[in-house]
Order: sequence, then structure tokens, then C-alpha cells
Amino acid sequence: MIYLDYAATTPVDDDVLDTFDKVTKEYIGNPNSLHRLGISSKKLIESATRQIASILNIRESEIIYTSGASEANNMAIKGIALKYKSRGCHIITTRLEHSSVIAPLSYLQQMGYKIDFVNLDEMGRVDLNHLSKLIREDTILVSISSVNSELGIIQPVEAIADLLKKYPKVYFHSDITQAIGKININLERIDLASFSAQKIYGMKGIGCLVKKEKIALIPLIHGGKSTTIYRSGTPATALIASLAKSLRLVSTSRCQNYQKVLELNQYVQEKLNKNPYIHINSNSCCSPYIINFSVKKVKPETLLHALEESDIFISTQTACSTGDKSTAVYEVTKNEEYARSSLRISFSHLTTKQDLDIFMNQLKSHIERLVELYESHQDNSSLV
Repeated sequence: MIYLDYAATTPVDDDVLDTFDKVTKEYIGNPNSLHRLGISSKKLIESATRQIASILNIRESEIIYTSGASEANNMAIKGIALKYKSRGCHIITTRLEHSSVIAPLSYLQQMGYKIDFVNLDEMGRVDLNHLSKLIREDTILVSISSVNSELGIIQPVEAIADLLKKYPKVYFHSDITQAIGKININLERIDLASFSAQKIYGMKGIGCLVKKEKIALIPLIHGGKSTTIYRSGTPATALIASLAKSLRLVSTSRCQNYQKVLELNQYVQEKLNKNPYIHINSNSCCSPYIINFSVKKVKPETLLHALEESDIFISTQTACSTGDKSTAVYEVTKNEEYARSSLRISFSHLTTKQDLDIFMNQLKSHIERLVELYESHQDNSSLV
């Protein structure tokens, strides 16, 4: 099997799984219970939280555990909107955001909130001048992902944070799911940040919202004691411990993994550029962990399933996308055909050149076969 869909989810690291298994078996008490088993679980969670806070250079009190990045995004956006609605109802974002950002914003729009989309430059990065012009007296939130999940575009997060410093009543939220453990991310000037363990070789079902102490939220879930007043429910001891483990592992090896993936990315792009049917949509401002490309005359789903038959797994749009074209690809390329035929491969330090050689050979073979079928069909349909 050749897996090239790491941006969708990653396999669980063996050490992370061992941590989850050990904690599940040995720490059975509810962390909210007052007896010895509960206190033991609570202490383990506190230890894991200290580790995460140290790695991210934040306060322990700024960590809210969630079921994943989608919940964290919803909590940040809805929580801010409901808490600060007396200040205003204006929110700014981009058209490159994950559906778990766009969907809650659409929901708020139905409730009367005003949503503006900031312009992008030719590389897909936020136009800072336009962002400045969009900010109004009633603006309460700017939500912009650090790394786009389809093309891998890296946004100038620190420059955005610098700009927003002039507006202390405007909070800055960033979905850092595709950045954490891959590129350097400084949370010092980000007010709220969301991420998920499943993208960093951790368990599914655990994520985090980093919320700076100065900020309050209206919770999504009410009722019951937990690790924070902002998210009720019995704390998932084993998942929290495994999150700390996965975050520690990816942070330790981040630089060497980045260099390896960068070399793999360059290797693949050189080969893709030689194929006349392929157009690469990702650009020099993108994370090396993602390459988005389009194939002329071939439906992306058809090519995806053809590769699947060869035990090679890639993606069309992000796994949570809806619709028949990529909004992100269209926003950057302004090309409808590219947006409708986009495919994504995403790498890991686990990816090998041998994997990529097999992938490229199979990709070339399938494209040639499918293009031949397409052209044959076109010729036959033109006959009278």
C-alpha cells in the first residue's frame, strides 16, 4: 500500500497507541471523581496538560480539550460571536478555510452576523491592505487558517497578528491543524488556535482549542464538571495523554522531517511538471507537505479510484469538502477547469522515494489510458 493522504489523517504512531492502551487499562477512574482512582486520572491529565503547554509555549489554563479540530473551530467561532455580540456582529475570513470554519460562519450569517471575505494575492495569501480596510467598529473576529488544507498555502500569520494588534477588540483565530508539527508556528499573538491529534500521528477523537486567558467564550456544551468551564463532559484521560505524546514526538523531529518532506516534494514536482496533462496548483508559498494538481481530460474521482485499484491512496478535495469543485483551487487559479479536476497528494516523513516512483509510474499509466478513452469517446460522439 502507498498512502499519500496524510493531510486527511495519519496512521497512529506505535508509541502513541501504547500510551493510549496503557492509560486506558491503568487509569480507569473518572477524573472528576473524588476517590483515589479519580484523583490518579486527574493528576495524569494535569501532567499531560503541562507537557502540551510547555511544547506550545502557552499557559496550562489556555488549553481546552475537544473531540477534534472541527469542534475546536466551532467553539472558537460561535463562542466568540455569542459572547461578544454586544460589541458587534462582523467577522472576517477567507475563502480558503476548512468547512468546519465556513459552516459555522454560514450558520451565524443566518442569525444576522455579517461575514466578509478578505482578498488574496496571486499566490493565495491574505491581502493585508484589504484586511485592514475590512475592519470596522463592529468587527469582533478574524478567522484565517495558518496552512490551507487543499493547496498547502501558508498564510502570513505573524503579519496578520501584527496588523490586528492595533485593534484590541478584534480577536484572531487560526486553524493550525495543517501547520502544527510540520512548520514553525508561534502562538504568542494568536488569540485562539485549533488543531487535532489525528493529523500528527495521534488518536482520532481528540483535539484542542488554545484560548488565551484574556478571552471568554460561550461554551458549545453545557453541563457537568470537566478540565475547563468552557467544555463540559468527562475528560478523556487516555486520549489526552496520547495527545501529549503525539505532540511531543512530532515537535522533537519537526525540523528533520520537514527537510525530508521538502526534498520529496521537489522530487515529485519535477516529475509532475514533465507530464503535459498535469497542471500543479500549489505554488512556492505552500507547505511542502501538500501538492495539489489538476489533470486535463480526466475526472479526478475516476483517477483516484484507478489508483486505488493499484493500492495507491490520494485525495480529490479535502475529506470534509462538499460540492463538485474546489473553492480554494478556484480562488487561487481563477480557473474553473482546474478547480473541477483537482487532486491532492500529501506527504509524511514515512513516505519514501520508492513509494513516489511507483505512484508516478502508475499515475502516468492511468492518465494515458483514461485520456485515450476520453479522446476515443469524443471522436465517436462526433460521428454522424
